[in-house]
Amino acid sequence: MKAAVYRETGSSTVLSVEEIGTPEPGPGEVRVKITFSGVNPTDWKARSGATGASPKDFQVPHHDGAGVVDAVGDGVTDRTVGQRVWLYLAAANNPYGTAAEYSVVPVTRTVPLPHSAPDELGACLGVPAVTAAHCLGGHPEALAGRHVLIAGGAGAVGHFAIELAKQAGARVVTTVSSAEKAELAHAAGADLVVNYREPGAIELVRSFAPRMDRIVELALSANLELDLAVSGPGTLIVVYASEKNDPVLPTRRFMTANVSLHYVLLYGVPAPEIAEAVAWTSGAVSAGALTPLPLHLFALDDVAAAQDAVERGALGKVLVVPSLYS
Repeated sequence: MKAAVYRETGSSTVLSVEEIGTPEPGPGEVRVKITFSGVNPTDWKARSGATGASPKDFQVPHHDGAGVVDAVGDGVTDRTVGQRVWLYLAAANNPYGTAAEYSVVPVTRTVPLPHSAPDELGACLGVPAVTAAHCLGGHPEALAGRHVLIAGGAGAVGHFAIELAKQAGARVVTTVSSAEKAELAHAAGADLVVNYREPGAIELVRSFAPRMDRIVELALSANLELDLAVSGPGTLIVVYASEKNDPVLPTRRFMTANVSLHYVLLYGVPAPEIAEAVAWTSGAVSAGALTPLPLHLFALDDVAAAQDAVERGALGKVLVVPSLYS
């Protein structure tokens, strides 16, 4: 099969597109013919060496994707050949990520994709949507009527966090840094969109709700003053991304406000909690509550350019298409 691979970490120049052996699914695994491979920041960070060591042999990158089950291993009874699925964490402890014509993954990392949902949406889910669902508490029942602040509402996690929170009945305010990003956040359904770079941003958020029940945060250091200004007893700040410089936490202010701080890295989340977030995401897809961001499509031969686009902060979602020729 044709696949993108890297054998050492570094810049995107370590990526090559090669013919490698098509893997066979082992017990409890399925093989998926990939239609779209989703690219996330974690993919280029892993390839760069920022989040781990070099592969022992080779690594096909990318955790997320969509496609059709092509073969099933022994013991697999809940997936069938020809079934459409979306994938998540495909490259976690597995050399066969989704940047290839085929990927072999544990069956638990595949989720049926309903006929109403296009493959493009399925490839956008995975890490961003499951992270969003987990940051929101893993299930929608507790969010009805709650006030939620989502930082970075035009990013992939922020986008799905808005849609999932609204589906659950929450009142949602989100922060963005430009008019173009504000349009995307409004389209996702946010009740209020605030440009945090403009004067009076804190006052605007506080006029929406003086105290947030939950804050989904991607830049704690940069947004610390705003977060604390709209926090109080019972507020939970959930941080899912790191910054170049670690924040300096004003412990006394957190204590005085009785605020809870929680960090999330999807790879270390216990399996039952991952399953809960996946179930919520899957149900939201079936209900038509989730939509894709604007898409940027790259051929598999252009996988390095696709990863570079994500590293530069491309607005929207970058997908690699194995069947697309550059």
